[in-house]
Amino acid sequence: MLHPLIRLFASRPQLLVEHLSAYAELFAEEFASASALMKQRWTLQLVGGACLAVAATLAGVAVMLLVALPTVALPWALALVPAVPGALGLWIILRAGAARADAQFAGLRRQLAADAALMRSAGES
Repeated sequence: MLHPLIRLFASRPQLLVEHLSAYAELFAEEFASASALMKQRWTLQLVGGACLAVAATLAGVAVMLLVALPTVALPWALALVPAVPGALGLWIILRAGAARADAQFAGLRRQLAADAALMRSAGES
């Protein structure tokens, strides 16, 4: 005995073509969304890394100034200046890591599960 879906697709093959084209369209949408999220994460990581590089450079300049001029009037400013881009860089990198990657292709997974359930229920009939 043939599975009911095989009989349906054998008698009306355009339904299979429409179903597969809908899957292709869903995959394209999900892929575009996932690639946009990946680009956003890479951009944030790049900007955060640049901020940390600026902070490291400023920290090196601050150390050289403290060594060269031991009687600096505002020594706390030498620590504050590199701390600002350092904190900003850390915040940006943490924000980039917080982007949810597990929600990618969720619509495609739901559709596959729904189709599998439909096939199981059609096979039991």
